[in-house]
Amino acid sequence: MNANGRYGARTPRIAFGLIFGLVTTLAAFTCATPAEASPGDPVIRTNSGRLQGVVGATMIQYLGIPYAVAPAGALRWTPPSPISPWTGIFQATSFGNVCPQVDPQDTALIKTKTIGDEDCLFLNVYAPLGKKRLRPSGRAVMVWIHGGGLNKGASSDFDPSPMVEGGDVIVVTINYRLGMLGFLAQQALDAEGHDAGNYGFMDQQLALHWVDDNIAAFGGDPSRITIFGESAGGLSIYSQLASLQAGGLFERAIAQSGAYAGFSPDYRDNIIPIASAESAGNDFVHSGAEMTTAAGCPDQTTATCLRALSATTLVLTQVNHKFPTLPVIDGTLLTETPGDAFNSGNFNRVPVITGNNHDEFRFFVATDYPQPVGNGQYTTLFGNVFGATIASSVEAEYPLSIPTPPANQTELQLSAAGTDGIFVCPARRAERGLAQFVNVWAYEFNDTSAPHPAKPVIDFPWGAYHSADVQFLINRIGPPAPAFTDDEKTLSTAMISYWTHFAKRGNPNSTSTPHWDRYNSKIDERQSFFPPTPLVETGADFDTAHVCSAYWDKF
Repeated sequence: MNANGRYGARTPRIAFGLIFGLVTTLAAFTCATPAEASPGDPVIRTNSGRLQGVVGATMIQYLGIPYAVAPAGALRWTPPSPISPWTGIFQATSFGNVCPQVDPQDTALIKTKTIGDEDCLFLNVYAPLGKKRLRPSGRAVMVWIHGGGLNKGASSDFDPSPMVEGGDVIVVTINYRLGMLGFLAQQALDAEGHDAGNYGFMDQQLALHWVDDNIAAFGGDPSRITIFGESAGGLSIYSQLASLQAGGLFERAIAQSGAYAGFSPDYRDNIIPIASAESAGNDFVHSGAEMTTAAGCPDQTTATCLRALSATTLVLTQVNHKFPTLPVIDGTLLTETPGDAFNSGNFNRVPVITGNNHDEFRFFVATDYPQPVGNGQYTTLFGNVFGATIASSVEAEYPLSIPTPPANQTELQLSAAGTDGIFVCPARRAERGLAQFVNVWAYEFNDTSAPHPAKPVIDFPWGAYHSADVQFLINRIGPPAPAFTDDEKTLSTAMISYWTHFAKRGNPNSTSTPHWDRYNSKIDERQSFFPPTPLVETGADFDTAHVCSAYWDKF
């Protein structure tokens, strides 16, 4: 944290360590009580204090490590404050609280149940076991930022053991504030004199500071930190690349399916200046005034009412009013959209892996709309997704068959349009912008038979759906998906190799995987992850399949 209370340009490690020692805890420390370690337990010393982890067969886990004071009460909607050092030995043996969000078990149309606690800023460290020592030094570090639309999910939803064991890297998973508690532009809050709007991104930066200062104690190399994430985690990666306040906190970045905001031309403008987001919004951004009024606090000149609301009220207001969670251009953490930053070169210039799944939007059509979707809903749904300004144009590009369309054609055409216009073509723009200044490796995930856990019964194939790639890298905690085929196991091994070699060397290639060329916008080739063996996808095939040049880039 610098003199202005911001978490951006890297604070020298010694100085930031002193800050951890000097900051006074502003709220009672509510985590596991420190205790004396048993003989032989893996105990390490960090700037926050001593930690006891759990030794497994192949790795050591340190779970539920607090990196910030609980952002509750008077600290709600303020930049995160580093946790004060504790005494004794902290038992890092179980996950910390998840951040407030709707209960995933609440399947009612109108949600009434939430989970989580505002005291939720925790991280977890997973380190491979060495042959002779518990924590051999100098390993590359990968920090996973979870997805979930910036309004749900947690670090505890993911088990990174495939990458830790298969790639011999340290993986850190983090929590950050979600929903209206993490991303809110509101007049009174923004006038308080602190960085505002993107509180969840501030949390991510403070967690990265903690990792930078402490990862050596776990055997990690603080000069080889890679941030990676999928969906909202991918958007977070793009945003941290664009945030000069994050400069020096990571040396490489991997963004998976995260270009759904900030890379569209005018047809889907959803990262806007904070002043506009406070009061006006647009077709895709609900204003802070609208959201806080819906929560029961119409007076925009004071934050007293807002801070008195329960976290449950805020979560249920957001989900039941279908308010999306989006970052804003706040002028400090984000001074422009990630797309503009990449095109201008005004971003953290590190090597990047970036890409998408071939059928991203089928996931949203399957889960966000009652099934089955009839062709009679075609015009309404295109209007909902793309807004009145361009919906008719998109319909013309993705028309129904005449005279008798198949029963599921609205679902398939809406899926194709959403995949191309919201995810894939914006990601291609991100790749082109980045590649002007840094080394980029682009991919498309193409396992159209990828396993999926129990989801709604639909009358069209899931294909290579949004988030299907995650299970090829990290285990999900929750309902199990069907087992991989032998070909998918081979693909998973290759993807883990690419990701972890990139973390170690800034280049994904090794002798064990097919060569992956750096992205060149003139050739537009990318690596296609299709089981069992990745191969090159030509730019012409990719561009034709997603009509980027022919349609979406013309807006």
